[in-house]
Amino acid sequence: MNVQTPIRLTAAEESLAAQLESVGAGDAAMRFRAAGLPTRRVEAYHYTDLKVLLSDIPPLAGAVTGTGAPSFDIPGAYRVVVTNGAVQNAGTAPAGVIVGKVAGSTLGLRDDTVVRLNSALVKEAVTIELAGSVDPVIHVDRRTDGDAAHVATGSKITVAPGASATIIETVSTSDAGHMGNLGTYVAVGEGANVTHIVVDLSANQATQFSTLEYRIDAEASLKSIVIQAGANLARAQVFADFVGEGAHSDFFGLNLVDTNQHRDITLDVTHSVPNTTSTELFKQIGRGRGKGVFQGKITVAKDAQKTDAKMMSQGLMLSEGAEILTKPELVIYADDVVCGHGATCGDLDETWMFYLMSRGIPKAVAETMLIRAFLEEIVDAVEDEALAEALSGIVDGWLAKGA
Repeated sequence: MNVQTPIRLTAAEESLAAQLESVGAGDAAMRFRAAGLPTRRVEAYHYTDLKVLLSDIPPLAGAVTGTGAPSFDIPGAYRVVVTNGAVQNAGTAPAGVIVGKVAGSTLGLRDDTVVRLNSALVKEAVTIELAGSVDPVIHVDRRTDGDAAHVATGSKITVAPGASATIIETVSTSDAGHMGNLGTYVAVGEGANVTHIVVDLSANQATQFSTLEYRIDAEASLKSIVIQAGANLARAQVFADFVGEGAHSDFFGLNLVDTNQHRDITLDVTHSVPNTTSTELFKQIGRGRGKGVFQGKITVAKDAQKTDAKMMSQGLMLSEGAEILTKPELVIYADDVVCGHGATCGDLDETWMFYLMSRGIPKAVAETMLIRAFLEEIVDAVEDEALAEALSGIVDGWLAKGA
């Protein structure tokens, strides 16, 4: 007879369970009390032990209205504002774009604590339907204002067959210890071409969780970019499923990690059908005693012959106390595939530093030039010039803080 010993909940776990109960999610609260937050014993959270890292949970956010100035300015973009989890008036949408809202979370069922919290706590999610090709960048500007608060929010983005669009979701907060939990579902229709970007610009005291789910249909093209440059504790998890032949996706990610910060990007890509391709490129820069984590998993199903998937992780450490942790994984059930992974990690190249300084370039400027070169592939993946310039500004701001 097996007797399961009840786990001892931390103060943070008790707070989360109480919040679930307060919104009427009794079953979710009961399950959470039985399992608690994931620890390093959970493989997907091996480097991000939330039972240890989460010590304080702010109260659930109250209603706040108003749109204000954008937290991240993209010239010419169409902006949808979500404040403290509530969808605000979006204004007149471009042709082919329908913006609405739906009650509850948009994520699928997963055995993942962060996903289950999002599913139970999201009150309403923004919906964006793209019926055709859209010229302006669509900017979902998510912000948390006021005193420290816990905000769960979501998006459902549906791209029609043959359509094309660039969508960016930004997360920003007031200067307080907020906690955010974003869940976004993106369905890329047959032959569609989509760039989807998620950027964390939360205050340093904040905690931010982001879950992205992609469904990629036949002959579709997806470019996914995740940039974490804000919250003290951040974890983004990306789940992608290829469901139609001929589809291709490029997955990019960037962790900018400073003193005592912890930022994790976890990727789980599944090639479910034959003749699909993907590339995965994730970069991390750490300074001070910051910790960056990348976990990447590519699964090739038994029937997914002719899959071509290549994953690379690169880390750059700017101080002796920084940590860059990488765990690539391939799970292949098919026998006619081309798949591989690689990882590099180190500090700035001394040879190049000597070369630049020998030509009269100051050390600080030389370091900045090399760091920019290291990051160039991520920013260059964005085709819209105004958006690429805005993203470069994030890198500039991070570099300036360490100058």
